[in-house]
Amino acid sequence: MTTRKHLAPLAVLAFALAFFVSGCATPGPTHAYVAGLAQDPIIDLLPGSPDAEIPGYLDPVNELYGIAYDPFTDHLFLRVFPGDFIRVIDRPARQIKRSFFVESLPAGRGDLAIRSRDRHLFFAHPDSPQITETTLHGRVVRTITLDNLQGAPDGLAYDQKNDRLLVLKGGDLAHIGTYDLTGKRLSGIALDRDVRLSSLAYDSTAAEFYALLLNQPAVGIFDAQGRLLRTLPTPSADTHHLIDVGQRSLLRMF
Repeated sequence: MTTRKHLAPLAVLAFALAFFVSGCATPGPTHAYVAGLAQDPIIDLLPGSPDAEIPGYLDPVNELYGIAYDPFTDHLFLRVFPGDFIRVIDRPARQIKRSFFVESLPAGRGDLAIRSRDRHLFFAHPDSPQITETTLHGRVVRTITLDNLQGAPDGLAYDQKNDRLLVLKGGDLAHIGTYDLTGKRLSGIALDRDVRLSSLAYDSTAAEFYALLLNQPAVGIFDAQGRLLRTLPTPSADTHHLIDVGQRSLLRMF
């Protein structure tokens, strides 16, 4: 009994140390963020959000090409003109956290996504069926060539649970291909609604795809078979082209 009494506090202390060192996040409700290409603020579409507008600190020259939200740090990553410039926004502080360039990333449009466990970034190539993976600070890890894809990805998201790339592409029907990190195509689905071919988001917990609907002021939320489940209204059908989603953490320890 005496030994157990002494070991119990040590076990709690060891757990607490591991908790703080490794980093942990308690997920909260899912937030969807949409943005335009120019000066418009980033909009949080969660109903009742008290701080729905987040400044991107853009000007008419700094056109926005893509956004990625990291729930663990509560940061938004913005891909800004000419395409290799990244700005990190601290969402709660509503301030620029830092900025950096990605070496060797071609200039041009392209969506981006983030893997939250290590904050690696994935950039869609503006002209080719390729994805560039970088570290949190922009150092290139590798270039992934996507099998059986014609042209550049139209939208890009990341499946956090299964470590898969999700690529939106247009055609007779907009479709989403699932790829592993070698670029091998694993599966694909067609969406049953027309969407903007500019951005894609994925809720890994609910296994739902998010894309901005074409000619309609709303985000479409689709199931794993590409069927429209429900919609989220947006302020405008014309100015919002980019989206990402994530469960904003109620508690973060790093």
